[in-house]
Amino acid sequence: MIMKLILPLILLFATSSFAMTKVNIKTEMTNKIDKVLIVIKDSNLSKDEKANEIISLMNSAFDYTLMSRLSLGKTWKKISKDERIEFIKLFTQMLKISYVDKLDLYTDELVKIIGTEEPKRNRVILKTQLVGKDAKHDINYKFYKVKNAVDTWLIYDIDLIGVSIIKTYQSQFKGFLKDKTFQELMVNLKTKK
Repeated sequence: MIMKLILPLILLFATSSFAMTKVNIKTEMTNKIDKVLIVIKDSNLSKDEKANEIISLMNSAFDYTLMSRLSLGKTWKKISKDERIEFIKLFTQMLKISYVDKLDLYTDELVKIIGTEEPKRNRVILKTQLVGKDAKHDINYKFYKVKNAVDTWLIYDIDLIGVSIIKTYQSQFKGFLKDKTFQELMVNLKTKK
């Protein structure tokens, strides 16, 4: 149950109207979290209206292409450009649907921004906690510096309770592809629409 609640909240809180610079990651995320919480708590909005507003806020914070490539692992190199484009579309849609479907699970959790750390020169981790009545859950947003861009940082993965979303999908896709084809994976993803 906790995983079903945390994944949608992670994606909901990771918002930005533009790509962030390294120095403003913490400030931007704090501001955007506040805005998203206002949308979630707005009883005048329908679930679909909330979802649309939140998606429009968060889209530019994520590198869905990189997330798709990392999730697919070695199979990425074996597929065509057109297949990659279709996979990115389906994977992105699957991520969005997974949290939009769970908006109703949100109650009164708070997000506490702990701070940032820089494990590598081109990586920044924003450490946060989801604080509920009975428990705290660590959520780490992993940012990378976009190549050939002036100080532009995007989210490429999220660790929740010590588990990487990307590694989780990577494991699922690898298991699926052991005895099935990439085309069968695509059909499976299409059924999640």
